[in-house]
Amino acid sequence: MSVGSQVYTADGKLIGQYYKENRSPVDFKNISPNLVNALIAIEDARFYTHNGIDFYGFFTSMLSTAKGDKRGGSTITQQLAKNLFETRKRKSQGIIKHVPFISTVVYKCKEWLTALKIEHVYSKQEILELYFNTVPFGNNTYGIKTATLKYFDKTPDKVNPAEAATLIGMLKATSTYNPINNPDASVARRNIVLGQMEKYNYLTKDAYETNVKLPLNLNLDYVDNEGQGDSYLREAVERWLKKWCKDNGYDLYSDGLKIYTTIDSHLQQYAEEAVAEKMKMLQKRFDNLWGKKNPWRDFNGNEIKDFVLKAEENLPIYKLLQKRYKGDTAQINKYFTAKKRMTVFTWNGDKDTTFSSVDSLKYYARILNTGMMTIEPSTGYIKDWVGGIDYKYFNYDHVNQAKRQAGSTFKPFAYVTALDNGFTPCDKFTDKRVSIKYKNDHGVDTVWEPNNADFKFSGMEMSLRWAMGKSVNSITAQVTEQVGWDKIVQYAHKLGIESPLKSVPSVSLGSNDVSVYEMVRAYSTFLNKGTKIDPLLVTKITDQDGNVLATFSLNSEKVLSPETAWLMLYMFRGGMDEPGGTSQALWEYPGLWKKSSNQIGGKTGTSSHYVDGWYMGITKDLVTGVWVGADDRSVHFTDSETGEGSHTALPVFARFMEKVYADPKSGYTPGPFPKPWVKITKEYDCPSPHIETDTTTTDSLDSPIDTTGKAPLVQPQTTTPDTKDNNPPKQ
Repeated sequence: MSVGSQVYTADGKLIGQYYKENRSPVDFKNISPNLVNALIAIEDARFYTHNGIDFYGFFTSMLSTAKGDKRGGSTITQQLAKNLFETRKRKSQGIIKHVPFISTVVYKCKEWLTALKIEHVYSKQEILELYFNTVPFGNNTYGIKTATLKYFDKTPDKVNPAEAATLIGMLKATSTYNPINNPDASVARRNIVLGQMEKYNYLTKDAYETNVKLPLNLNLDYVDNEGQGDSYLREAVERWLKKWCKDNGYDLYSDGLKIYTTIDSHLQQYAEEAVAEKMKMLQKRFDNLWGKKNPWRDFNGNEIKDFVLKAEENLPIYKLLQKRYKGDTAQINKYFTAKKRMTVFTWNGDKDTTFSSVDSLKYYARILNTGMMTIEPSTGYIKDWVGGIDYKYFNYDHVNQAKRQAGSTFKPFAYVTALDNGFTPCDKFTDKRVSIKYKNDHGVDTVWEPNNADFKFSGMEMSLRWAMGKSVNSITAQVTEQVGWDKIVQYAHKLGIESPLKSVPSVSLGSNDVSVYEMVRAYSTFLNKGTKIDPLLVTKITDQDGNVLATFSLNSEKVLSPETAWLMLYMFRGGMDEPGGTSQALWEYPGLWKKSSNQIGGKTGTSSHYVDGWYMGITKDLVTGVWVGADDRSVHFTDSETGEGSHTALPVFARFMEKVYADPKSGYTPGPFPKPWVKITKEYDCPSPHIETDTTTTDSLDSPIDTTGKAPLVQPQTTTPDTKDNNPPKQ
């Protein structure tokens, strides 16, 4: 039998299945007598007395067919033979398949011979068990357990006579008697089955009268919640296991594996809820910003006139249309502008509408998406995985398939390189214009002069901690120049970034494309005392009987000293503690500060022109990464008030952690970061400057902050816009 595989969370909840035939086998003892009685009554009344072939039933069916009342004469055992060995498939019939009457005789003989062999080997009970586990119920539903769950949300031992008769009645014609699509025909067929059950004394007269009056009482909840379970998470597990299955000769879709993941069902739920809540608000903000104007713009703000045409040309169907219409652009355009009924995604649920393909392209180009992942560095377990806003409409996984410019979330790789090579968090640099000379890919002398996000330089001396917390481009550039951009690339790779990184001075401002998965992995090294891990998504695989086929353990490698790792956690807290820290919007979420000892570190990031918004959040137990943006990079916000990572990605993280902290069963509580794991030899507890006014800021916060990261005490400083350098290198 082809048996689908099942995927479970770490706490045992089914989250998806893989199947060619949607089937979940069940033992005979767990099949209700109502189902057995209904099957025998309508399909094979002499099942217990024949040896696989009911010649009396066969010849009476032939006579009935001759009189115009076509009915089958196959026994349950013959039907099992047909289902198991596909005796009626054209490939099984040889050369005589072209002779109508003879071909029928041949497949009947094959079924008879096979049925006789089955009856010789198996008991009647075993034959019934095999039959119930192989029989199809339509709509890729195989086996009685899948059918009872699909139509009644019950296991096979719980169905009543009417429900049993409904399901068994479908076997004559699964489409004609489908209770969802053809309820009236289904009820009529059900009542015929109930009548046969009464005829053969499986039901009393009273029981028959009661059951034929019952409505269908379908319960389709299981279909929505536990069907194939298409989701970003299910697809991620499949990608994760692709090599293992190939190396070990297993097929996820037919070998009945049980796969146990590291996902925490509670955290997964909270992540999905936070994404839905905040992304819905963000989409509204984006729509209000652009109104009826098209948001696809070049970096000078001009609308891209051929945007839709390019989108059409990128569709797989475009080449087919070119071939069909021999390059006639008028015909191709007519196809794309023709109106048709379709269902589209909205934040208020699926919407039926009339759109052309052009309308659809324009509509979906405006939709913002996201990717989010959380890891527990101490175990390496991935706790939640949200690849986008809705898998049904957006299959592309924004956790590890998508790669986008990291913006300022990449700056910590410059600072960790500095700390690991002689610098301290208290070392000071001046916020001033910087010119860095280097040779580009063509060997041409090039000058890079990055701006700060607000295009101003304060002239102030800043510690490295303050500069990273405030996300000052000019100081990050100076650090990059001193430690070397090649070395920053080296450290980024060492910490867990696997994407190719172009080694240029702007690397530290996030000019390269990386994935959420990579960033979370790299950031987890800091909380894990300098040990890089290969995140775990699957812990164990068993067969359908529970026998363990494989277990997966954590692979780790020491890449930083514990001192440097701890100092980086101290640096990350600067986003909350230092004046103008870009993480200070977190103070607006009271659920994060129920205990005065709670500490959160993190880094915002925004790529040029507000295309990508990032937030990397660190608590004492977890590391979470969030990316927000449109799939097409020409669609983006226009200003810091709406498009910065602190306004797009940070709120998703904050709401997620509020939900986690609010649930005592989550296992995660607020609290301070760990104390130093080793003796800290470098100066780090440098005093924060006291600034009355920050003229470079754009956002103001209402909640007080405390430079110790504990209780809110004093009025916070306003935050600095956090974007990558908007100016390309000067040639």
